[in-house]
Amino acid sequence: MKHLPDISLTKIDPAKKMCRFYSLSVQPNLFGGYSLMRCWGRIGTQGQLKIDMHLTEADAVEASERLNGSKCKRGYQASL
Repeated sequence: MKHLPDISLTKIDPAKKMCRFYSLSVQPNLFGGYSLMRCWGRIGTQGQLKIDMHLTEADAVEASERLNGSKCKRGYQASL
């Protein structure tokens, strides 16, 4: 199974006073499935957290890749 490392994205636009982050992480959960954990907000804050439950790792990785592509189309860039 293809394991996806944690993904961290940022979108910074000084003209719009925009400093945002978005992170994705696929983790096994206690119920035998996988959780896609999404965290987003302004850089320097704790941000919001949403956990999506998936039955298989492949489903969680596919959802993560889809969200990553969507965010990159909106101007987010990979951060270190």
